[in-house]
Amino acid sequence: MNLPNYFLADLPPEATLSPAMLEEACQTLKRNRAHFLAGRPTQSLIKTLSEVAGRWLEADYPFRKLALELGPAQTGFSRATLAGGLDSFFGQFTPQNLRTLLEQDLGHADRLDAMTSTEPEQSSHRASIARAPELQVHLTAGNLPNPALLSIAFGLLVRSAQFVKCAHRAAFLPRLFAHSLYEAEPKLGACLEIAEWPSARPHLESVLFAYADCVTATGSDEMLAAIRPRLPLHARFLGYGHRVSFGYVANSMLSGLDAAKTAASAATDVAAWNQLGCLSPHVIYVQQGGLRSPEQFAEILAQELDRLEETHPRGALPVETASTIASRRSFYEVRAAHSPDTRHWASHNSTAWTVVFEADPRFQLSCLHRFIYVKPVADLTRALENADSVRGKTSTVGLAATQDQAPGLAAELARWGVPRVCPLGRMQQPPLTWRHDGRPALADLITWTDWELP
Repeated sequence: MNLPNYFLADLPPEATLSPAMLEEACQTLKRNRAHFLAGRPTQSLIKTLSEVAGRWLEADYPFRKLALELGPAQTGFSRATLAGGLDSFFGQFTPQNLRTLLEQDLGHADRLDAMTSTEPEQSSHRASIARAPELQVHLTAGNLPNPALLSIAFGLLVRSAQFVKCAHRAAFLPRLFAHSLYEAEPKLGACLEIAEWPSARPHLESVLFAYADCVTATGSDEMLAAIRPRLPLHARFLGYGHRVSFGYVANSMLSGLDAAKTAASAATDVAAWNQLGCLSPHVIYVQQGGLRSPEQFAEILAQELDRLEETHPRGALPVETASTIASRRSFYEVRAAHSPDTRHWASHNSTAWTVVFEADPRFQLSCLHRFIYVKPVADLTRALENADSVRGKTSTVGLAATQDQAPGLAAELARWGVPRVCPLGRMQQPPLTWRHDGRPALADLITWTDWELP
């Protein structure tokens, strides 16, 4: 891939990063932010971000073409999966959506530019301005590119310089995005750094932590627990740990046509990013008592996943991952042969997709890569009782219900602690204004200055 050497991730594989190199990079980032980013009007940044995102949606955009041509080998996702993921992600970055995000999280679209007042603040004779960290350090996970891309975009929107440390062999798409920003505005790109190295190099991360005003990290709960005590007292820490998701289908959605549409929506959620994100379902709970049984729904879901494999293939897997899926399949083949409470459907001559129907409603972790459980329940209350093992660790519930039913079901999910409820079929397509893990995306980053007016 012939890209200019703008970032540390552009260095040849044999290059060795040193603490001195990272220290110089952090100093340069802070200096460039002061010159090129700190004084940028918010509307100017909105314009740049939305224009770059718009180019990523164009079929002939060079960086998109690189992503789709080289991405399957670099990421393991098929070309169609990558194309769908990029369209869903960059399609959110419109000027209106960015302004709405600022207003939602900060109360005013100009909150980062000047002292402003919302109506409640005016009534108490106050104005306020928001300030961003000078330097954000992002430690990203390697399963999906979206969190890293989102961190970069949000960091620029609030005017922070950023050092993005990608998981080993996961810098491909963040690197392309950074280059696309650099091409659009070199001074803006100069406020970014992209790098990657194996996780077992704490001496390098310690340099970043010493310079960071804010550290964000996505990964396992154990990883987050290990990072927190290593940070200096002045650095804010935002950790996003392991989360799981599931779906719930009300029996009112199991008539002939509705059942097919609902199964197609569920298949979309299972196939999106190959089920690897925290928003992807492990289990689809299906309410009993509909015109189609939960077992019949599972069979329709298998048919939909088979169709998706034709148009949006999963892509190749490492041998050890495919072996894990094959082993899990074999277990359910044996169980299905001896128990009417278990059935399974699977792709022929590959591990591309698997559907397991189990009468046991207890929540089950999937081995992912389009391996989904379907479980029958009497109602949502019973589903939540059986998902108690992941209470407090659930990210999203995809809901299929009528307009009359949905508000009550969403309220029940909220009381149980689910931070996001969405229509089934949109689990991996959160809006830009989504509150990740129930927390505001921009408001978590900034600090405030209040001005009490005379």
